[in-house]
Amino acid sequence: MSHDLHESLRENVRVLGDSLGRTIADDLGDGFVDRIEAIRGYAKRGRQGDQPARRELIEYLRRLPDRDLLPVTRAFNQFLNLANIAEQHYRARFRRVEDYKPGSQPVLGELLERAQQRGHSPRKLVETLAGMRVELVLTAHPTEVIRRTLIQKYDAIDECLTAIEASSDYPEKVSRVHGRLEELISQAWHTDEIRHERPTPVDEAKWGFAVIENSLWQAVPDFHRDLDVLLLETAGERLPLDAAPLRFASWMGGDRDGNPNVTAKVTREVLLLGRWMAADLYLRDLDQLKAELSMWKANSALRAEVGDEAEPYRVLLKRLAARVEATRDWAKACLDGRPYEGGPIIENRDQLYAPLLTCYRSLCDVGLDTIANGVLLDTLRRVAVFGVTLTKLDIRQEASRHAQVFEELTDFLGLGHYRDWDETQRQDFLLAELESPRPLIPRRWECSTETREVIDTFRVIAREQREALGTYIISMAAQPSDVLAVALLMKEVGGDVRLPIAPLFETLDDLNRAGDVIDRLLALPGYRYLAGDAQEVMIGYSDSAKDAGQLAAAWAQYRAQETLVQVCESHGVDLTLFHGRGGTVGRGGGPAHAAILSQPPGSVNGSLRVTEQGEMIRFKFGQPDIALRSMEIYACAVLEATLLPPPSPRPEWREEMDRLADIAHRGYVGVVRENPDFVPYFRAVTPEGALGRLPLGSRPTKRRQDGGVETLRAIPWIFAWTQTRLMLPAWLGSGDAFSTRLEEEGGLERLREMRDNWPFFGTYLDMLEMLLAKGDVEITAYYEHRLVDEPALQALGKDLRERFVRLQNVLLHILDQQELLEETPLIRQAIEVRNPYIDPLHGLQAELLQRNRDADGAISPELSRALMVTMAGIAAGLRNTG
Repeated sequence: MSHDLHESLRENVRVLGDSLGRTIADDLGDGFVDRIEAIRGYAKRGRQGDQPARRELIEYLRRLPDRDLLPVTRAFNQFLNLANIAEQHYRARFRRVEDYKPGSQPVLGELLERAQQRGHSPRKLVETLAGMRVELVLTAHPTEVIRRTLIQKYDAIDECLTAIEASSDYPEKVSRVHGRLEELISQAWHTDEIRHERPTPVDEAKWGFAVIENSLWQAVPDFHRDLDVLLLETAGERLPLDAAPLRFASWMGGDRDGNPNVTAKVTREVLLLGRWMAADLYLRDLDQLKAELSMWKANSALRAEVGDEAEPYRVLLKRLAARVEATRDWAKACLDGRPYEGGPIIENRDQLYAPLLTCYRSLCDVGLDTIANGVLLDTLRRVAVFGVTLTKLDIRQEASRHAQVFEELTDFLGLGHYRDWDETQRQDFLLAELESPRPLIPRRWECSTETREVIDTFRVIAREQREALGTYIISMAAQPSDVLAVALLMKEVGGDVRLPIAPLFETLDDLNRAGDVIDRLLALPGYRYLAGDAQEVMIGYSDSAKDAGQLAAAWAQYRAQETLVQVCESHGVDLTLFHGRGGTVGRGGGPAHAAILSQPPGSVNGSLRVTEQGEMIRFKFGQPDIALRSMEIYACAVLEATLLPPPSPRPEWREEMDRLADIAHRGYVGVVRENPDFVPYFRAVTPEGALGRLPLGSRPTKRRQDGGVETLRAIPWIFAWTQTRLMLPAWLGSGDAFSTRLEEEGGLERLREMRDNWPFFGTYLDMLEMLLAKGDVEITAYYEHRLVDEPALQALGKDLRERFVRLQNVLLHILDQQELLEETPLIRQAIEVRNPYIDPLHGLQAELLQRNRDADGAISPELSRALMVTMAGIAAGLRNTG
């Protein structure tokens, strides 16, 4: 990586930091800025090995009066957000530097050439891309710590950096842009960075739609335009007009698992918002097309539509715009609870697509291909990807909620108690009712509020166009009856709409039984008739890792996918795997290209669904240039996994992984579940108790509010450990496994062989390396020193930190490296640049947690806000929350 690239990043960090310093000085005086600089100086020297400086940093922070704690935390939080802007800008400018390892993420053109060299014909490349079905599912997990108000300001700051670089020859322009930059940074400083109320599910959905409006609306046609150019060069033809290799779905407003705030009413509102926003965006496109398509040459098909008009394209587009405008008015009336009294609306994708296609074909037929393939083609591509709803809305609900419906129903009808029946009895009942023509649910049935809510959700499904909805996901699925229950509810209440039903296998036991469950399900003729020749299955990463430890979970996920591929092949069924990945490694995160290529061969095969959650949506899709690169990465990875799949693991590698996973699992469970001091230590050393007050997302931090750590969702579980820099969920148990193996003859050679030749194992080590680099046991030790009193808990903390250090040393030995991230200097530099700004936030957080506990949770609102700002700042600095 060239010196110039690094210098560009450093310069932007300096420009933004200097501007923030001037803003703070204007607000709080030069003396306060001097204090911030003193703190940063101590932290920087401490990072360079100056232990007295580290101690002085802590003492300095502890001496700060209460009135200074909030502005100090805000200053460091703001700098870390500005550093993120500089890095995002840098990645957008120099697209290849996003690569996790040099050469690890090929450009699409290089991949197409490689595929041809391996014997794939140009026609095969086009067919594979045209048939590709990759859905990126936007989810609103509570990890986006930055308010939307600030995100908009940060996007404007990024635009200023672009303008400065583009205006280097015009000093007066540079001066104006610097003035605007100062203004935006001042606005950000004087804006409260913490929400005072949790966002509602509708707020979250609006945020998702804003990402489409501000970024993806431009990135999608750009992506297809680039793809067309590549295919013309390599295969001599464009991607078919209606092809959409990448599409978008959403859980925002549809994910009701453990979130009582997502109701049938909310789902209906979000679906209407999507229709309104889509109509509004298409109207802007149509206004541009009406202005530009002023030509008079037209084919007979267009003439038949509009008659002998002088400007036939404008006439047809004007008619279409009137219907789209009516659609927007209809959606608004529904949202406002008013009757709609306008004209006919656009009901589905074809009604929008057909008139545009008529215009396109006419232009091509009369020799105006250049015009046809301009902005009109961009709009056609948008319709192919976004439809008339922008995203498909998935519905997710927990299996026990469906079982409750049938428990109440069978009791009411005098048929017994559904919950007491075994799996065979449940299947017999559900399959018989699926085949029965008579309705099962009485019209005037008085059921519980919870059951009524489930039934109302299926009524919303019944009222919708099929293309507005994605998949119905069943969390905590364990048996075929869990899927049959949803199929029956869909038949009884869902009208003519039949959504794909995806069981979600989350725990270690569920993953191990996934293949058997799907095998038994597909063997049922009654279900097979409903499902046809396609089955979707969701693999959960978060809860399996929380349940079993990261290494055991990763291997269970891999084996479950292998088995599911074999089962579906044996039944002649097309399998789509839906990966429930989070942003962090502990939740299946990491670079998309490496993650996809590390899946079992045959598990991708042209189709893939994957969640994109929380702050990762902004990092990957928040700006058009970065969204374009992210889409290219996904297309590359899925194309490569389909046409050039990775090798199957050798039998000896499987045996190795079975053993490693077993040792790691026992090591993880021995600490997390069997050590009685673990839960008290977790609660004492992390900000878990205060986390519930941070208004991150619409969902509660616990599945059950009366439970302990075992009821914590995976997101706050990982968030809490990340705050103390121990990163425990991502590595605990791995050190036991690798250490044991290295002590045995041939162990090192075998692990290195697997690293070099098996993408699954190599990617796992890469992820582990990045997490260990972000961890810091000295910081963890300070949290313990400040917050943990009991000797038994201190002993456990000491043991965990020693395990962390041992794993670091073992991993470096396996990788044959002197330091972590030797091969990825950009990531190492990003961590190093941020550490002097994150370290003070850790010191302040530990101090505030202790003051909060001393005050029995009754610290002042200002100090409580300061505590929340430390959480937001650490999350922003590490760019990994939950």
